[in-house]
Amino acid sequence: MNLEKKLKRNIRIDYLFCFCRNFDLSSAVWVLYMGWRGLPLWQIGIAEGMFHVTSFLFEVPSGALADLAGRKNVMIWGRVLAAVSSVILLFSKDLWQFLIGFSISAVSYNLNSGSEEALVYDSMKMLGEEKDYIRVNGRLNVLIEVASGIAVFLGGVLAEKSYITCYFAAAVAAVVSIVPALFLTEPQPLKETETKKKVSLKEHFKISIQIVRENPAVWKILLYYPVVETFYAVVFFYGQQYFAEAGLRRIQISILMLVTGICSCLGALHSEKILQRFGKNVKYIVSFAMGISILFVSGNGLVISVAAFFVAGYVNSLIYPIASAALNELIPSEQRATIISIDSMCFSIAMVCFFPVTGLVAGAWNLHGAFLILGIIELILTAVIMWRYKKSNIKTESGS
Repeated sequence: MNLEKKLKRNIRIDYLFCFCRNFDLSSAVWVLYMGWRGLPLWQIGIAEGMFHVTSFLFEVPSGALADLAGRKNVMIWGRVLAAVSSVILLFSKDLWQFLIGFSISAVSYNLNSGSEEALVYDSMKMLGEEKDYIRVNGRLNVLIEVASGIAVFLGGVLAEKSYITCYFAAAVAAVVSIVPALFLTEPQPLKETETKKKVSLKEHFKISIQIVRENPAVWKILLYYPVVETFYAVVFFYGQQYFAEAGLRRIQISILMLVTGICSCLGALHSEKILQRFGKNVKYIVSFAMGISILFVSGNGLVISVAAFFVAGYVNSLIYPIASAALNELIPSEQRATIISIDSMCFSIAMVCFFPVTGLVAGAWNLHGAFLILGIIELILTAVIMWRYKKSNIKTESGS
């Protein structure tokens, strides 16, 4: 099989890999599972915070490893660690054991986050098809939502009978996800230019930071989009507990998450058309819509809260393909996985700040109040950013 066919096959294989990687049966019940193990909300918040602290520490080094040693190998090891993490969490009974499991899970996430995206984009770039990346990325996000939605539903069904069975199945699914990665082909640039592999880790970091520092468009993307995504992530994860307190059973919460996944699929499919319709204003529209949705989720009416939760899922999924395409267009192949990892690191920083604090506020008050505060903060931040953007444009026009 020639190189062109192998690179085209990469896209198809990654569709399968993406589905398998996101088929996490524990994703919708882990908060409930930790509560079942006897952990209060503030400890659950610390555990999630540990995930993102670890992710912060290992995100960029894992991206550099993918750039220097090859994306395929790093992706395989990421899935191996995902299986190890599932086994540890299966047997965890106190906070310290959960912290270990969450830390390993974070590293497994790091190893896949930038490397998979970089491998797909560089494969398309070598084929001269990078203009279609946003469409491919949208399809990948649909697969993420489909896999997550099915896993959420099945995980809820399994958890209704046994949390232990649910986490055992999650470990098996992680092992299965290794198989597609074995058939991927490393993009040619990493094999053709051996001198680039011999660049020291220090020099590689230096070049990557220089690219970010000298390109304002890159670091604006790295700062803005991860923060917007964080608000939804916090509400989504605490939503398990939120709707449980509202009286929904685990199976009902699983169905709710499944429908949210369907809404997210629609958002990912519509992202390209919405970008064409609204252009650069999409990022502000999404952020405002997210803030308003969170405010409605925080209300006392269950029907309105559920509907707003669906809207938040749809709106959030619009932004990732757009942000990913915008970032990849601005960065070179040799530093692609590293800079994508910086983007994930920024998300981790935001989660470290928001997730534990939300847990503390919820513990001291309730999740209604915590979500209300999150919605208000997002609306205020969006208004400030839009005001500054408009102000800078006025200055530019007057200067010209």
